[in-house]
Order: sequence, then C-alpha cells, then structure tokens
Amino acid sequence: MRRFSIAVATAVALGTALSSVPAQAHQGRPALGLANCTAGTCHFDVPPGMYDVRVTLGGPAASSTSVSGESRRSLLPETAAPAGERVTRSFTVSVRTPEGEPTGPDGSPGLDLRIGGSAPALADIRVTPARHARQIFLVGDSTVCDQPGDPYSGWGQQLPQYLGKGLSVANYADSGESTVSYLGNPRLWATVRPLIRPGDLVLVQLAHNDKTTDEATYRANLETLVAGVRERGGQPVLVTPIVRRWFSPDGTLNNGTALLVNGLGVDHPAVVRSVAAARDVPLIDLTAKTKALVESLGVEGSKALYLTNEARDNTHTSVRGATLYAGLVRDELVTRHLVPKGKVRVG
Repeated sequence: MRRFSIAVATAVALGTALSSVPAQAHQGRPALGLANCTAGTCHFDVPPGMYDVRVTLGGPAASSTSVSGESRRSLLPETAAPAGERVTRSFTVSVRTPEGEPTGPDGSPGLDLRIGGSAPALADIRVTPARHARQIFLVGDSTVCDQPGDPYSGWGQQLPQYLGKGLSVANYADSGESTVSYLGNPRLWATVRPLIRPGDLVLVQLAHNDKTTDEATYRANLETLVAGVRERGGQPVLVTPIVRRWFSPDGTLNNGTALLVNGLGVDHPAVVRSVAAARDVPLIDLTAKTKALVESLGVEGSKALYLTNEARDNTHTSVRGATLYAGLVRDELVTRHLVPKGKVRVG
C-alpha cells in the first residue's frame, strides 16, 4: 500500500490536521486551502472558470507526489522532494460543466484534485482565480478526449501536466466525433467557438471517425474550423491524427488503416497538411511523430502505448502512450513558438 503523508506534512508545515470541510466563497473570493483536503482528495466549491493552483510538497521523509483532477486529468507529474525539504509547483486548471467529455455527464461540481504518487506528501495548497490565463482548446475525438475510465486515456488528458501556471487546457474533444458530427452537434463546435478569446490556441485533431467523409467535405470542414477560430481572434493549430498500431510484415505501419487512409481513399493526414499550408495554419504532424515512435519500439514494444493487451485495441492509448504523445505535442508547441519555453515542464 502506498504511504500517504498529507496529514504528517500538514502537521509539520502548518500545525493543523486535515478536515473534510468544503471550500466556500466569501465576498466573491473562495477560501481555499488545506482545510478542504481529506483522504488524498481536495475539494473546492468554486464556479466554472480558470484557477491557479499552487502546491507545496514534502514532509519529514523523502516524498514523491503527483496531482490529478476533475475527469482524470494529469495536472502535475510525480515530483520528488528530499526528506525535510519543500518543493513548490504551480499550474492552472479549467473548471467546467461537463467536467469531461462535452457530451458526457456533468460530473461533480467545483474543483476536485487528487493527490497521488509513490510516496505523496502535501504540505500546502492554495487555489485562486486565474487572472491572466491563456487557454489551449482541444477539438478532437476519443484519442484526444478526457477518457472517463481506466485503462483508457487521450493525449489531451495528459497534456496539462506539461504546462505551468498561466496555460490552461480546455479539452473539448469527444468520443466518436468526425469533422461532420463535431460541426453539427450544438454541444460541440457551437459551444466551443464562443468561448475562444483573442490569443487562445485551438488544436484540431479530427480524422479517426471520418471514415465515410469524402475529401472535399473533409477539407471544407477543416477550413470551417480554422475560419471560426480566427473570427474569434484565436490561433488555430491543425494536428494530424495519431497512428493506429497496425503493422505490415516488414515491421512498418501499413499505409491504410494505420496511417488514417479511409475507405474512400482519403488520406486524412495529407489533407490536413494541405489545408495547413494553404491557409497558413501552424501544423503539428502528430501522424509522423507517432509513426516514428511506434515503429522504433516495434511490434512488441509498441503494445504498451495502446490497449493491445488489455482490450485488443490498437487505436486508443494507454496512460503511458497518451503521456508520451502529449509530450510530443508539448515539444511541437514550443518548437513552433506557439507556447513560450518557460511555460512548459520537460521530462
């Protein structure tokens, strides 16, 4: 069983014990701190919005702590603190309804943070409204979304852990969506578009479910999404889809199913690249990046990135795969100067 040392760390740092009293708003400001944590979960009764979270980690013994929140979003990777020392980290989190997939259940109100890791120790926590946060909206499918249950995870669910204070991921990816359905469902694009503010990034990865979408329609749909983001003052970013884990006998991924060529012969990544070039949109070629990674690991090694062993699923990623793929997205955001290097975590 994992050692959970929140109570010990709290007693040392603040001379108080944990309680289960929920955070409440006082004169427009929520009273947010350790008093709202119990048994490894911190609950803050706050309205939807963006919030800055500052955690101080560490205790009498060496510790290693991670933070997740809301719909299984990874917000802080496992962070070590030597015995007797404190480590402070900050991040920004989006609180919204529904808290996970936009067509899913509402989830619990407020902000829920879970303290994990191999030897967790939380010495302090502070949550305040984010005053100057920039949002990264994600428009995508089940390979991107906040998956509701283990062992599934979308790469968008893992992306927040790589970002520091001032950058918030608003994951509006939804399972089963194509460019056609995403534009047509009022709970999706019609909901996301009005939320975009000047300077926000909007990453679009839709292709896996465009199995019967012809090339002209697929191209037009991508262009509609790009135009809609720009009309709101946001920065569109087109993302080619992650590969499916389908190998050819020569040990490379096949040119059809694996590389997202649909039954009509539409090469989705190629169309995305073409639209990005024609419309002067930044491109993250996640197809190329994930292809290189999967092929480098080989037939056996790549199984751990997907749910091959757990569910015979070579399309959806495990937590490990989603985390690695989110790291590829982080690297591209920095390389393409879409996010300042100082705003991301490495490793």
